[in-house]
Amino acid sequence: MLREDLAAIEREFGRDTVAGVEAITEIGEYLRNGGGKRIRPVLLLLAAKLFDYQGRGAIRLGAVVEIIHTATLVHDDIIDEAETRRGRPAANTQWGNSKCVLAGDWLYMQAFKVAVQERNFRILDTLIELTQQMVEGELLQMEKLGKLITLQEHFDLIFRKTACLFSVCMRMGAILGGASPEQEENLARYGHDLGMAFQIVDDVLDLTASESVLGKPVASDLREGKVTMAVIHALERCTPLEREQIEMVVREQAFRGVTPAQVLQILERYGSIEAANEQAAKYAELARNAICSFPDSEIKRALLWAPEFVVAREK
Repeated sequence: MLREDLAAIEREFGRDTVAGVEAITEIGEYLRNGGGKRIRPVLLLLAAKLFDYQGRGAIRLGAVVEIIHTATLVHDDIIDEAETRRGRPAANTQWGNSKCVLAGDWLYMQAFKVAVQERNFRILDTLIELTQQMVEGELLQMEKLGKLITLQEHFDLIFRKTACLFSVCMRMGAILGGASPEQEENLARYGHDLGMAFQIVDDVLDLTASESVLGKPVASDLREGKVTMAVIHALERCTPLEREQIEMVVREQAFRGVTPAQVLQILERYGSIEAANEQAAKYAELARNAICSFPDSEIKRALLWAPEFVVAREK
């Protein structure tokens, strides 16, 4: 059902990332082959298909959201000074920061150039707002690095970082399919809740999965001075000494005198990993509820299954 459309999106992505300058084409090609899950284009396709949409717009916009996602990853890796991404060297380690910043800028603009072909102001408006929220999210995250943030601040960050794009993918599919305002809002809500679940699970995996599975160092969030939900949960419950241990890692952005295993022990002591997984499951349930009013179909069943897949994944 989706295989042909996804193959078409890959081809579109390939065509859209060819530039007049070799470095951009090379970086674009390298990133395209990085093996992402393509969850975002799939959501957009499913949302459009829910209304039996048949046009080419879903292919074009599927490539657009993946290009925007890719551009944010390039910039993220530069900001985080990342060495690896999905088990391969991050682009910035191969082409350097300056070229990668510019390649990211070019990818953003290319995404909008393709989106303009839809001749739909609502879609452009939605994409512009999305991009601004994601950039604001990056800036907010930078301001909060090395600090112990509240759960509410953390949820705001992951909304901007991840859930916002998931939500926009569903909304754009709905716009293409000619959804009613109420249907559009339900699908956007589904995308938001699915995205929140996805990011919470992602953050837990960063703490619990092995490096070989993750394709990047374990506990790299803590190493970068970022506290995520399980850590915030433990900080609200642990002893002053344990708090000091976690605080030291976050503040110094390094594991000196405390190992990742010791931090994990603290989290397990207070059921913090479990609490984060439960919160992800709650969001997954909210996502399913958001679309229960749609008539039964193969597409709806796929959308009902996606939250389960997101919560159960291991990488």
